[in-house]
Amino acid sequence: MRLAGEGMSVVLVGREWPRLRAARERIRAAVPNADLALQRADLAQLGQVRALAERLIAAHLPDVLVSNAAVVTALGRRTVEGLPRVLVVNHLAPYVLLRLLAEALGGRRARFVVVGADPTSLARAPVDLDDLLLAHPERLGEPVELRPFRAYGRTKNMNTMFVFALARRLAGTRITVNGAHPGIIGGTGLASELPGLAALVAETYRLDPNVLPGPDTGADTPAWLATSPDVEGVSGRFFVGRKPVETAPHTTDVERCDRLWDESARLAGLPASIRPQEARSDTSGPSA
Repeated sequence: MRLAGEGMSVVLVGREWPRLRAARERIRAAVPNADLALQRADLAQLGQVRALAERLIAAHLPDVLVSNAAVVTALGRRTVEGLPRVLVVNHLAPYVLLRLLAEALGGRRARFVVVGADPTSLARAPVDLDDLLLAHPERLGEPVELRPFRAYGRTKNMNTMFVFALARRLAGTRITVNGAHPGIIGGTGLASELPGLAALVAETYRLDPNVLPGPDTGADTPAWLATSPDVEGVSGRFFVGRKPVETAPHTTDVERCDRLWDESARLAGLPASIRPQEARSDTSGPSA
C-alpha cells in the first residue's frame, strides 16, 4: 500500500489467487489509482520460485524488491524437494529469487530489501552451519515445543547473512541490498501452521499480543529503505527504526557468510558464483 501510494507499479506475490485478489482490493480502496499486478507462487517450492523469477524478468523486472514472506512450521515438514519447509520459505526462496533477479538486472539501478528479525535477540541464535537441514533438532535446545520457533530464528539470521553476502557480491553494481527489522508485529499469522505456539512464545518472551503494533508500523522501515533518497547508494547494512545497527559477529563473519552462500547454492542447484548481465539502459519507471 505504501509503495503504491508513492506512485510505484507494484507486483503482489502470494500462494493463493483469492488472497491475492483480496489484497489488491484492500490496496485499491486506499490508493484508488494503484497500478497493481498479481503473481501466484508458492515459495515453499523452488521450482515455482524459479518460474516466478522468469515471469518477473519477462514482464515486471523490478527496481525494488521487498522480501518479506516467512513461516514457522513443524521441523519435520518437508517440501517437494525434500528440504525443511522453514528453510526453503524463509531463506532459500529469497536466496534464489534475488540472485536470479540480480543477474537479470545487470547495470540497472535497483534496491533489494530483506525483512529480517530483531538483531539483539537473534545474537543468541547463531546459524548451525553443520545442520541446515535440521537433522539434529536436539541442537535447538529445550523445551521441545519451542524448537520450531528457534529454527525460525536461525533462518532469520540466515536472512541477515545473505544480505551481507549478496551486497559484497554486487559491490560495484547499481543494486543495493539491505536488511530491516520491522518490529514485533501482531496479526501476521506467522505461526498459523502450529496452533498454540504463538501463545507459548508470547508467554516465554513476555509479549502481550493485545498491544503489539500492526502491519502499517511494520511496513515503515522496509518501505523507507525501498524509496527514500536518504539511503540512495547505501548497501550491506541492517536497519531498525530507520537507523543502521550492528548485527551479531556470527552474522557478519565473511567465512561463515560465504559458507552459508555456497551451501545454499548447492541446495538450490545454482552455481556458487553470481554474474549480473552487462549494463543496459535504464529507461523504465519505478516498479516493486
